[in-house]
Amino acid sequence: MACKCGGYYYTLNAKASFDRDLAKTRKFLLRNVSVIRMFTSGFFRSKWRSIAGKRRILSMDAREKSRSTILESSKDKRVPIFVMMPVDIFTLDASGCPRIRKLKALTVSLKALKLAGVHGIGVEVWWGIVERFSPFDYDWSLYEELFKLISDSGLKLHVALSFHSNIHSTHGKGGVSLPLWILEIGDVNKDIYYRDQQGFSNNDYLTLGVDHVPLLSGRTALQCYEDFMLSFVNKFESFIGTVIEEISIGLGPSGELRYPAHPFGDGRWKFPGIGEFQCYDKMEDLKMAACREGKPQWGDKGPQNAGCYNSLPSGVPFFEEGKESFLSDYGRFFLEWYSGRLICHADAILAKAAKILKKYQENEQTSVMLVAKIGGIYWWYQTLSHPAELTAGYYNTALRDGYDPVVSVLSRHGAALHIPCLEMMDSETPPTYLCSPEGLLKQMQSVSKKRIVNLIGRNTTERLDKTGLWKIRSNCYNPQAEVVRSFTYFRMNDSIFRVENWNNFVPFVRMMSTDL
Repeated sequence: MACKCGGYYYTLNAKASFDRDLAKTRKFLLRNVSVIRMFTSGFFRSKWRSIAGKRRILSMDAREKSRSTILESSKDKRVPIFVMMPVDIFTLDASGCPRIRKLKALTVSLKALKLAGVHGIGVEVWWGIVERFSPFDYDWSLYEELFKLISDSGLKLHVALSFHSNIHSTHGKGGVSLPLWILEIGDVNKDIYYRDQQGFSNNDYLTLGVDHVPLLSGRTALQCYEDFMLSFVNKFESFIGTVIEEISIGLGPSGELRYPAHPFGDGRWKFPGIGEFQCYDKMEDLKMAACREGKPQWGDKGPQNAGCYNSLPSGVPFFEEGKESFLSDYGRFFLEWYSGRLICHADAILAKAAKILKKYQENEQTSVMLVAKIGGIYWWYQTLSHPAELTAGYYNTALRDGYDPVVSVLSRHGAALHIPCLEMMDSETPPTYLCSPEGLLKQMQSVSKKRIVNLIGRNTTERLDKTGLWKIRSNCYNPQAEVVRSFTYFRMNDSIFRVENWNNFVPFVRMMSTDL
């Protein structure tokens, strides 16, 4: 027997015990809302080509093998659903050590999600927790406990190795900082962090300016990331490819490959501001690039006519079409340098991650997907200059595809692209701000198909209504793009378990987990 409900179809002749267990679990959650209150938070013109040309992207055989893998996965039309852990899952005990909050509520929630058909759980593995107190002192005990709990619930894992802080974005509720020993170094040397034109530093993520500079107790940032990844793989080797199916590598703020151009958590930026270029920490690299260009005057600082965090593009010369705009010789030079540094950053980290995971990916029994996440900067997308994307480091304009060079790096290292905005519709955004989440998503899907890169989907805003969930489904099965390999719902919270939302979420999960 099939039931039609607001465009959703799902089978009602499931086993009675399954439905009884699901109903009982949901009842427990609904009766104990206070128990689960913890879930409330919800150079890429001639110069860059000369650099990229020194490295092979992929041989034709490798491309065809990758293509066949994608096409094979598209035949069954199933999209496994992961649900991201609550943002405040960890708390500090009296001694200042992190621990898991409210294990009973979490255990029951995991059982409910498993019964509903959820495939796995997304877990952020924080650098600031594991290597918290001193260099090379890795404490994995918290994640051993959490991974066992998830595995015992019959769920798989998407692990996000997180080299950023979320203190500002959580407003102090369950937030995790960078490692304390890193913060101590930063107290003395602010140049390990990004800085804006006012000199304000951002300690949510290390500036890529220290990727190759040994300022971190004798190590470079890249060495710190590599050592962390190696320690993780050695610790959880038995889980990789069995319980752990996806490993996302943090590449910037919020784990995304971008600059912290829109710091929403500390009050400097508010939507729909264009943001600010973040290039005022160590400027030697810019100076050298400008000297190579024969324009040393271009190497002192970033554009001085690009507005501020909350400017709108109209009236900001750099983002218009004048002689001193992004279309000028200086504008193109700066944007190629700015975006090129970011791409090199991703290239270096993903190369290390791919090398570490190679032995698992060569074995079909322990295959694990390497994932890289980019931001969804969709406001002002319908303008000529795409200013919010430019400040974030994506040299994407109406005249230039800025995501193709990014995805080319992922293709080289066999990484999947984690794309946002699958629930968003242009019609639901303020028309004044010329947003287009749908246009951004279409561009990412197109370039991923061109470069033969797998797609992982996620939502940007919480949607548990039928319209939002249906939009996610239609984007996952877009006939003009490859079927998304998996979808990660952001995040687990008490809203999911409310009757009206649960009655939408469960059919959605079952549909995504069934042959189309």
